[in-house]
Amino acid sequence: MLILICQFADPGHAFRGLTKLAKVDFLLRYPVMAERLLPAGTPWSGTAPTSDERLAVETRMIRYKYGPWDDRYYPILGALVGKRLATFASVDGATEIRPTDAGRELSGQLEATHPWTVVAQRARFLRQYFDLPGRELKDMIYERLPDVVALPLRSEI
Repeated sequence: MLILICQFADPGHAFRGLTKLAKVDFLLRYPVMAERLLPAGTPWSGTAPTSDERLAVETRMIRYKYGPWDDRYYPILGALVGKRLATFASVDGATEIRPTDAGRELSGQLEATHPWTVVAQRARFLRQYFDLPGRELKDMIYERLPDVVALPLRSEI
């Protein structure tokens, strides 16, 4: 979560919205789904899902209401705040998550190690194409992935 937040929030700026966090987390964890939302012919810049990822048991996706960590977003964000890696506030009714200097430093250290390098590269790539308000991301997913949205919650995709 820290790497994702840092990649989407420029220094001095906040990552805005829990819906957005859940949706970009979904796209990061399930890059095959992100691939389906990309404009036709968009290259992954070296971060495309590998054939192993496409076939691995770990890449099977479960249908969630908001995102892969439905019940855990607040505790995880609370842990980041408690460890002084981020700040959390409500501004004009939207949640804002701001990485601290220590959070950015730790994120940078993680990004320099495998497999976190791939996570950071994919998060940067996703920012290029999916740095949209949470509601727009939700609408895009619902409109363009109807087969995923139609499944019952907690079922395997």
